[in-house]
Amino acid sequence: MKNKKFNWKSGLFAAFLFVLMTAFPMSGEAGEMPSYIRAVTYVSDSWVSNFWNSESDHMEEELEQIVADGFNTIILVIPWREFQPSVMPVSYNSYAFEKLDKVMEAAGRHGLSVMFRVGYTWDYYGEESAMYRFRELLRSRSVRDSWLAYAKRLYEAGNKYSNFCGGFMTWEDFWNYVEDARNFGRGKNSVKEAEKIGFQAYLKEHYSLKELNRIFQPPVAFSSYRDIYIPSYNDHAYALFYEFYDEFLNGLLKETQQVFPGLSMEVRLDADPVPAKDGNGMESVRHNKTFPCKNAEYTALMYSVSMGWGPGKTLTAQEAVDSMASHLAQVHSQNEGKPIFIDQLLYMDATEAFLTNARLSESHRGRFLMSIPPLLKKYTNGYAVWTYRNYTNNPVYNGQFALKTRGWEVSGGEVLERGGSNQLLLKKDGKISQKIGHRIGGRTTHDNYVCFTADCDSPAVVTVTLGSQKQQMEVSGPQKFVLNFGSQGFYSVEFEAQEDVYLDNIQVYNFIQDGQLRDINGQELSCMQPLRRLNGAMK
Repeated sequence: MKNKKFNWKSGLFAAFLFVLMTAFPMSGEAGEMPSYIRAVTYVSDSWVSNFWNSESDHMEEELEQIVADGFNTIILVIPWREFQPSVMPVSYNSYAFEKLDKVMEAAGRHGLSVMFRVGYTWDYYGEESAMYRFRELLRSRSVRDSWLAYAKRLYEAGNKYSNFCGGFMTWEDFWNYVEDARNFGRGKNSVKEAEKIGFQAYLKEHYSLKELNRIFQPPVAFSSYRDIYIPSYNDHAYALFYEFYDEFLNGLLKETQQVFPGLSMEVRLDADPVPAKDGNGMESVRHNKTFPCKNAEYTALMYSVSMGWGPGKTLTAQEAVDSMASHLAQVHSQNEGKPIFIDQLLYMDATEAFLTNARLSESHRGRFLMSIPPLLKKYTNGYAVWTYRNYTNNPVYNGQFALKTRGWEVSGGEVLERGGSNQLLLKKDGKISQKIGHRIGGRTTHDNYVCFTADCDSPAVVTVTLGSQKQQMEVSGPQKFVLNFGSQGFYSVEFEAQEDVYLDNIQVYNFIQDGQLRDINGQELSCMQPLRRLNGAMK
């Protein structure tokens, strides 16, 4: 994160820079970094996948609360596809950039700096998966150029504001290809893919065929680099693919830094297992070569207290502190001594996929947070929390009607402004629906909820349909409804009105992400006070 105040030591340098800026004018100069970053990932009353198509009616109050809790920076997670819907030809979403301006201006009014997480994978802009374009970054120069255009446009959009302080990309948003590549097999398609993504060329540059024939298991007899395939995850040679992918990420970061100066990258601290070469057990592949983050002045890092511990372990605060010290020292020794920015400080993780991971004892969370200032001061230039405010895994696009009826099938309805907020007036016998089941996964073990607010001028009956189930309720004024539809699967959500009714804030969910800071209504939870004390210690 670069301090952009220059020390004018040379008149010649100043003259050169003036000519350069005249030839290639920037839209403004980014402001100075906070001396130490205390950040939250800001999603208002939504979550990262639908924040940009929501209204955020209470943004001013939310940012004021963030400041009162001791934070000085917000991180905005910026989905590639929602901001750049098409990569060939390139196109941009005006509404997303308009909201970006709104957030930058509001954050500035509250004295908050703003960082960007560049390239988030998930959004609800389209029906198809957004992962395809991330994979094409390895295959297509055109898609790579589109990525650079997106990053450049983001930098220019942020750089107009004095509170903009840079950003980072993250390995997480590019890792789906690694997961898929494990199962390509040894056939012709795998060979073609290895050529197309540059894996064969990478191996030719770094290894002899004789070496490769020994590394692949069982030993093979490649007569040409053009015969090489992507090894399976249960082959020791998959370590070569990890090496290749680290180089890809380093190369992409270096290119992106040309259009987004100072951009860093959240690096992968986890080691990945591969079968040992002798077939006895497993060995770990680490991603140390990514740690310096090329020209960035810092290394970004997601840190979880579970790292380095086996599943099921319950940690004490002291065990968690000692482990964190070891991990941060390891990164610092291999990133050219640069400071570390912990863009996700995970003192707890309620994400379902990680429920078996080691975890900090609930009663030790506060003690851990209040014990880490010496470590943070030694190794880091800042930290951020991911779940400042609990959120639902809501798959609804435009659920607050910020974009009028975009994303909805509407019959007999229109969006009106009421009390400073957009609301859908669903008229008598009107209907509104959205296809969402494919976005939330096929869970059948969790209860599904539909939550919304409603209002009317005279009593009205609304019928809500989720999957094959219907529920009816009477609206008799401004009300919030939370309906439990059980665990049955569904494809769409639908609302019907027997009389005129106003609808807003529609959510469908079967999971609430919990960070124990503030609940979905913004009320304080158990870890908020310890985190405020941590923020105070790091001022």
